[in-house]
Amino acid sequence: MFRVLVVEDDHELNRTVCAYLRQQGFEAVGCQDAREAYDAMYGVMFDLIISDIMMPGEDGFEFAETVRSLNQEIPILFMTAREDIALQLTFFASSREKRRRQWTHIRTRFPCSWRTS
Repeated sequence: MFRVLVVEDDHELNRTVCAYLRQQGFEAVGCQDAREAYDAMYGVMFDLIISDIMMPGEDGFEFAETVRSLNQEIPILFMTAREDIALQLTFFASSREKRRRQWTHIRTRFPCSWRTS
């Protein structure tokens, strides 16, 4: 069965999303914050994470970065009431910069002999 982790601090919205997913045939686990989500993920493989952005404690972006450091394959879908395009661009820009730094580090540690430049 397809497992979905829902991380949303609004209890009613969390419950509603999980109920809808279950009606559609998915196994849905609801968590109120990132810490609870980490506990739910311990020893369980999820196929998809749906996460709020603005949560108490660790926000959705920080949560996603931590998840990405452990599992780069799991899809993460953000749901939020925010319409702040600048916030979204900041997240994607920081992710792009982080990937660029990682790639530079890899190229420095493992230079390719076939590279011409």
